[in-house]
Amino acid sequence: MSFYNRFRHEVTVGGAVGTEPAAEVSTSRAVVAGLVITGLLVWLGFTNPWTLLFVVGLLISILLHEVGHFVTARRTGMKVTQFFMGFGPRLWSTQRGEVEYGARAFPLGAFVRIIGMNVHDEVESGDEQRAYRNKSYPRQLLVITAGSVMHVIIALVLFIGIYAFAGRYQETGAVVVGAPPATGSPAEAAGIRQGDTIVSAGGLPVETRSELVSVITAAEPGDTLDILYVRDGREIAATAQLAANPADPAIGYLGVATSSSDYVKQSIPEAVVHSVGDVVTTAGNSVKGVFTALNPFNSIRALQDPEANLETRPTTVVGASQIGGQLGEEEGLKGVLLLLASVNVFVGVFNMFPLLPFDGGHAAIATYERIRSRAGQRYRADVNKMIPVTTVVMGLLGFLLFVGLYLDITNPF
Repeated sequence: MSFYNRFRHEVTVGGAVGTEPAAEVSTSRAVVAGLVITGLLVWLGFTNPWTLLFVVGLLISILLHEVGHFVTARRTGMKVTQFFMGFGPRLWSTQRGEVEYGARAFPLGAFVRIIGMNVHDEVESGDEQRAYRNKSYPRQLLVITAGSVMHVIIALVLFIGIYAFAGRYQETGAVVVGAPPATGSPAEAAGIRQGDTIVSAGGLPVETRSELVSVITAAEPGDTLDILYVRDGREIAATAQLAANPADPAIGYLGVATSSSDYVKQSIPEAVVHSVGDVVTTAGNSVKGVFTALNPFNSIRALQDPEANLETRPTTVVGASQIGGQLGEEEGLKGVLLLLASVNVFVGVFNMFPLLPFDGGHAAIATYERIRSRAGQRYRADVNKMIPVTTVVMGLLGFLLFVGLYLDITNPF
């Protein structure tokens, strides 16, 4: 089979085609690849253990994604022939019943091979009733969306666990001074210190940092501002004469850094409610993020301008791992797990993009076939017609991967 035909078939069936007998798998190749992967993980562990933890979390998430496909396919009567971690040349495999389990050279993903993914996927006559294409639409949709659903479940479990045991980062209702006031500032003259809690300003109660900022910036330089703050359980009243704000001389300036957010532990019911809400919010932001990620002009701008918006530049697991390592150093385990939860939601949404080779492409084909089918006659879509578009998508993904990897290495976060 030519490279193009192999590529075309693999992206339409969602897995490897053809078989390489286990006896013919190069032992030296497997050993070298295993040593390289192990060496990279050990290097990560010494460089930044938090980065290693994030990478391991991603690998587990990838594995669970495929477990979702695997379990639902077998439970709905479909035949699964392969379950592999990684892509590329086979490093190791073992046959258990009708399923071949194994690992491949490049740990960039995983796949489960289900027979009969489309009309062109050849199936032995005795297995025709177990083919994906011959199952009902609800079963097809369950199997093909199971990977993304698994990502959502992972995110929910992580969010709930973090919120219940470490806390959820949210407004606390208290405006706390987070650093010593600026030298010579009105706040310093008013006696405010790091750790004080500001209760009111200008006669108005303040429960969030934004409320305090609004009161200060609504005043003009030279105006006096009555401030009530608490220190060691004792209320202290003071008056500050506002100075001119360095960024905008027309508005008042107190000269104090405050925060009204912190990690607050939740009860289990509260953690569940907040987790569901945060997954929905993250999913909504991820939909926007998918179009941002797939926009090649963002990649071009990022290559031309190293100072381009970091939120729109492409990134890879290298960049995400860098962020995970930084969060681990700043916030510990909860920071890494929160990022991992958010990444799982994004991957789940991204994976449902309605074009091959994404799972969403298979879901779109199944839905199209269901709409075109009539009673007693099932419509079969010719997926080969999607190959030109799929090739463009694969090319775009390759471009984004190259640019993202280049930027992550040369201009790290």
